[in-house]
Amino acid sequence: MNFDLIKSVVEIVQQFVEENEEKAIYSNDLHGFTEWIKASQKTNSEIQDPDWIGRELGRSSDSVINTLLIRMSRYAKSYSRSAMNNSVFSSQDDFIYLISLKTMGAMSKMELIRYNVHEKSSGILVINRLISNSWVEQVASQKDKRIKQIQITEQGLIILNNHMDEIRKASRLVTGNLNQSERMLLISILSKLDEFHYSVYRMNLETKDLIDIACKKLN
Repeated sequence: MNFDLIKSVVEIVQQFVEENEEKAIYSNDLHGFTEWIKASQKTNSEIQDPDWIGRELGRSSDSVINTLLIRMSRYAKSYSRSAMNNSVFSSQDDFIYLISLKTMGAMSKMELIRYNVHEKSSGILVINRLISNSWVEQVASQKDKRIKQIQITEQGLIILNNHMDEIRKASRLVTGNLNQSERMLLISILSKLDEFHYSVYRMNLETKDLIDIACKKLN
């Protein structure tokens, strides 16, 4: 018996149930599920071959994607700023670092900074601010007592939990009006992009060498 196939089918059915509970567009039976599959396939087909402003003038898909990613980053930052309004956080990096430590566990300073794709100087400022607020602390690594790691404190967990509702709202707004299947597709695409760019980021290249070496990885 092909259990991987069964698992995949169950996951697709679960997507249908969750999306249909939210929007109630299709009947909750085999016919409704079939119609949902057809609509999803149509949506994916449309996404694969979209149109954009300037295409007839030679504007490349790379240019459009780059512009849209920058715009999305700015939208996300505006929602984060709103979530921080009247909060104890100085910047969105404060709660991003706390979430990273809560999710991933204790890390060295550089591991935490690299995980969040930050420059060292900016990351150290965030970590020092979190330490001064007693939201994180330095502890000896369990594997090597000579190595110091950063871990979230009980006070940091309380502060983070007190603001998670607003943070979740901001995160939810970033995905906007995407349906469940579109969200899953976007996660897959962005994860693939992140894997490529993070492999370049880990190389700690000089700015003057970054583009040339990154381009070679595409070949």
